[in-house]
Amino acid sequence: MTSSSSTTQAGALMRFILWREKHISERVFVLILAFIVGLATAVAAFVLKELVHTLQHFATTAAQRNQYLYLVLPPVGIFATAMIVRYVVRDDISHGVTKILIALSQRKSRIKPHNMWSSVLSSAITIGMGGSVGAESPIVLTGAAIGSNLGRFFKMEQRNLMLLVGCGAAGAIAGIFKAPITGLVFVVEVLLMDLTLVSILPLLTASVTSASLAYILTGRQAMFSFMQSEDFILDRIPYTLLLGILCGFVALYFSRIMFFLERRFKRIPKYVNRFLLSAAILSVLIVLMPPLYGEGYSVIEHLLNNDYGSIMEGSLFATLGDSYWWIVLFLTLVLLFKVFASVATNSGGGCGGLFAPTLFVGGLTGFLFSHTLNYFPFIRVYLPEKNFILMGMAGTMAAVMHAPLTGVFLIAELTGGYNLFLPLMLVVLSAYCTIRVFMRHSIYSLRLAEEGKLLTHQKDQAVLTLMHLDSVIETEFSTVAPEMTLGDVVRIIGESRRNVFPVVDAEQRLVGIVLLDNIRNIMFRPELYDRFHVEKFMVSPPAKILSTMSMEEAMRTFDDTKAWNLPVIDAEGHYLGFISKSKIFNTYREVLTDLCQGD
Repeated sequence: MTSSSSTTQAGALMRFILWREKHISERVFVLILAFIVGLATAVAAFVLKELVHTLQHFATTAAQRNQYLYLVLPPVGIFATAMIVRYVVRDDISHGVTKILIALSQRKSRIKPHNMWSSVLSSAITIGMGGSVGAESPIVLTGAAIGSNLGRFFKMEQRNLMLLVGCGAAGAIAGIFKAPITGLVFVVEVLLMDLTLVSILPLLTASVTSASLAYILTGRQAMFSFMQSEDFILDRIPYTLLLGILCGFVALYFSRIMFFLERRFKRIPKYVNRFLLSAAILSVLIVLMPPLYGEGYSVIEHLLNNDYGSIMEGSLFATLGDSYWWIVLFLTLVLLFKVFASVATNSGGGCGGLFAPTLFVGGLTGFLFSHTLNYFPFIRVYLPEKNFILMGMAGTMAAVMHAPLTGVFLIAELTGGYNLFLPLMLVVLSAYCTIRVFMRHSIYSLRLAEEGKLLTHQKDQAVLTLMHLDSVIETEFSTVAPEMTLGDVVRIIGESRRNVFPVVDAEQRLVGIVLLDNIRNIMFRPELYDRFHVEKFMVSPPAKILSTMSMEEAMRTFDDTKAWNLPVIDAEGHYLGFISKSKIFNTYREVLTDLCQGD
């Protein structure tokens, strides 16, 4: 019964696909799917927010009756998330944006179906119980999974599947922040997807649809809606640029410390030990600095409303009062230790992203910069702290993610206006230029860049990234053994269409090559057939291509040696085949045509 039902469904789907191909053009159908993706991602973002708020309300209500629960609840959330991931999902769902980049760079764009719900559930538990991470990266992975699986369901071809993954990511950002332009720009800058005439309409459709439904579900109010204290004046430009430089260094600190701590945690083999260490670090930090509890957006709201005293409530610093310099010291410590709390949350088994921690750290940077300088009388220009908080958020996000336009548009849309557009761009520009001096890649793409798997906007490099070494290896070369005679080789040459012959030993390890040109003067002399053996006239290849190399490394080897054919070996030296420039060029043209189709 079940088999018959599934067969009927498959037949109905194929009939619909055939009907669609006749009556609905590919471009129009992609727009329809983008609209559906936009609706689905808005609903997913709404569900995630509601789950987080419900759990947060439960946790904070319980903790208000017993302050010690602040020590217990975050580790409980992390452990519960880890158990769900390990025994229910049974897959790694961390680093959501990085997983999308991997899917795009491998030219598969396939994201597992469970990511349509697993990231929502796991991140809601982690954040709702007090984990010091954000919900944005998980919802981006959820949106990308929706786009990927919807496209695969309707048997879309590869380039449209990649586009639907981008639509899902754009819709997720637009839905959770109510920021449609940010969703579009995020896909271009962070996911490195080219913005063409073909791709812009589906991406816009998904973003606008998701943001519109988010407004319907949650109301028209912006995330940080307030009246800015003062309009921007030209005298503040030098301080705006200085803030950007500071944001660049804060982002550098945040990124480097995060990579260092993650590597250290990964070296702990047993999960129990890793969890206990993470739980201890997170609990101690939250007790000492309560603003590290949860996403941290409430702290930004307190700062925007000049409510500094409530930020220190519940901490050991509360007894010292809310004096000017105690606030500066306390928030500086919070800024420095936020990355420790975030890494401890994820490394212990929690699920969360870096959007919220980045915005949190950026807001504190902008506040501390302006709040400190306003104290000194020689600073003759007043720096409005509300404005500088927002500029700090934009600058730090732009630097951490290497996404300057995303930083500008996100903060502009989060505040419901564009009054700070010019200073936002100045901060973002100086922050981005600062971190680029020290880090070429963003916190999301660094892992892939180190492995040579990062898809970029540079067409040549993007094509090489999409190409795989296995697809260009040719195996029809006839092999010879070192002990063979010249006569044996001549017989093999007569049956082969190649002029290069790999020499392998008994264990199939490559020991050299025989070139037809090198033996042409003796191969027609039968009297020499038994006198010469392969080991006498074989030569070493100009270089060897390792099977673990990326295409970019392989092309560099070809350029260095000026060779036309090079042998491929594995890590133990076993012969696998040859790569020729002609094969590479043919494959390159095919991938480039597919990549640029519709541009």
